[in-house]
Amino acid sequence: QIKNALEQAVQYFGGLDMVILNAGIFPPSQAIANLPTDHWRQVLDINLDSNLVLLRECHPFLKLAPKGGRVAIIGSKNVAAPGQGVAAYSVSKAALNQLARVAALEWGSDEIRINTIHPNAVFDTGIWTPEVLEKRAKAYGLTIEDYKKNNLLQVEITSQDVAECAVILCSDLFAKTTAAQIPLDGGNERVI
Repeated sequence: QIKNALEQAVQYFGGLDMVILNAGIFPPSQAIANLPTDHWRQVLDINLDSNLVLLRECHPFLKLAPKGGRVAIIGSKNVAAPGQGVAAYSVSKAALNQLARVAALEWGSDEIRINTIHPNAVFDTGIWTPEVLEKRAKAYGLTIEDYKKNNLLQVEITSQDVAECAVILCSDLFAKTTAAQIPLDGGNERVI
């Protein structure tokens, strides 16, 4: 299905210049001691394996991009600062980060650049239901509004912020950059 969709898109639009890898899920918290293997596999399948397949299938088309192929990967603050109860998510995003680094090494000679954005808690997405948000804020002893801005700059990171960062990474401004890892987290004490 992915190959067919890519081929149709390339025929219709004339090529593939950039790819934004954003497939992922953030499952409910669960300690490693209680983590079922099928839950672990599901998270890795979506957060890692699906991104590998799309990246691999896009490679032949990205090689043909007139200004070089561009890939922006949506990582996570959890790569540098994993959280308790989110082993599957943290591991899947760390593995995706390593995949991006290897792809940058392998595909630089094809003029494909691959950069990663590491946002923290993008609250205006479907992952953050009111119940999840309330539970996480309570776990930190914060109000929901304070939890949303729990960073050094005291700002909320939005999906618009992430989209704009991905566009900029794929622009000419970053034409000479690959394998960069950009934190988009308002400044996180656990990452700094």
